[in-house]
Amino acid sequence: MMPACLSDDWTLCPEREDISAEFTRLLTAAQEGGATIAECLMIARQLKRGDDRSWHREWKKLAQTNRQRAEAAFAEGHLASAQRNWLRALNYYGAAAMPLDPADERRWVAVLAMQECARRYLAARSPAGEVVTIPWLDGHPLQGYFLPAPSGKGRAPTVICIGEPGHRKEEFLVKLVPHARERGFSLLALDLFGDQRDDFIDALLRRRDLESAIPGVMDYLETRGDVDFARVGIIADGWGSSFVARAVLQEPRLAAAVCDGGLWDLHERAFFASRFAMSDVSIVPVPHAPLMASSADCPVLITLGEDGWLKADRARQLVQNSRLGSSDVMLKVFTAAETGAAQAHADNPSLANEYIFDWLESRLGAAGRI
Repeated sequence: MMPACLSDDWTLCPEREDISAEFTRLLTAAQEGGATIAECLMIARQLKRGDDRSWHREWKKLAQTNRQRAEAAFAEGHLASAQRNWLRALNYYGAAAMPLDPADERRWVAVLAMQECARRYLAARSPAGEVVTIPWLDGHPLQGYFLPAPSGKGRAPTVICIGEPGHRKEEFLVKLVPHARERGFSLLALDLFGDQRDDFIDALLRRRDLESAIPGVMDYLETRGDVDFARVGIIADGWGSSFVARAVLQEPRLAAAVCDGGLWDLHERAFFASRFAMSDVSIVPVPHAPLMASSADCPVLITLGEDGWLKADRARQLVQNSRLGSSDVMLKVFTAAETGAAQAHADNPSLANEYIFDWLESRLGAAGRI
C-alpha cells in the first residue's frame, strides 16, 4: 500500500517542495549507505500531513535507534556495522533538523547529535579520520573532516568537498566518501558554518568574499605530510557555487575543479543586461568575473541535469561563448533518460558522483585502491 503522504510519482507531500526534496535525498542516500529504503517508507507512513513536528519527531526517533545500534555494534567489536549505523543516524538527524527554523533550539540539538555521530564514525574508520580546524575569518575558523586515503601510507591525491552556504559537511560522509575511498583519494569535507548554528547563514549570505576560504584550506593541506600537494582537486557540491569558481581564479595550486564554472554569475550578467536593455554586459554591475571568461589553467568540470534550473541549451551556449582563455572546461549534461537530470542531480547523485570522481581520477592520477 502506498504510504499516506506519498503520491503516485513518489513525491512526499506535493504541497511542500522542501519536505519532498529532503525525502528524495534520503531515498537516494540509501544507494551509498546513508539510509535504508524500508526505514524511509516506514517513516513516510507515520508522518502527519502538514505537521512539521511529526517530521522532526519521527526522523529523530529513527536517528536515535540507529545511533544506539551503532554503539552496541561498536561495543561488541563490529566496526563495520557501527560505521554504517552512525552514517544512517547522522543522515536522519540532518533530516530531523531540516524543517525547523534555524533559530529553533531543537534544530541545534539535532545538528550536535549529527556531528557526534560523524566523529564516532571517523574514529572507527581505518585509517581513522579526524576533525580539523582551519583559520578563515577573524573569530570564525572553518571546521572539517579529513579522511586519509585507505592505504594510510605516503602522500595521496586529495579532494576538497565544500557545499553552498547552508550545506553541512556531514552529508559528504555519506555522499562522497565512498567514491573517494574506492579511488584511493584522501578527502577533506568542509562547510562554511564552522562551529556556528544554522542561523549564521544570514551572515554568510551577506559576505561577498566566500572564495577567500579556499586559499586558507590549501595552506592547511600544504602542511600535511599525507597529502600529495601537486594533486589536490575541489568539488563544489550542489549547484550555483560560483564562489568556488571564483576561488579557482585566485588559487593556482588547485589541479582540478568540479563547480558551476561561473555559469550562475554569467547567467546573472545576461539577465541584468536583458533587464536593463544593455548591449554591453561588461558594464553590468556584478561583483566577480566568471571563471570561464578568464585564463585559468585549472581543468574544470561542470555537471548539470537537463531538468535543472538552468536549461542545458542555455548552459551550452554560455560555455561556448565564454571559452575566451580557458583551455580545459568540460560540460557534462545528464539527461532524463539516464537519470541524474534533476537540479543538483538530486534524483541520482550516485551516477553523477561516479562520473565526477572518474574525471578527477583522470586529472589527479591513479592512487592506491582499497
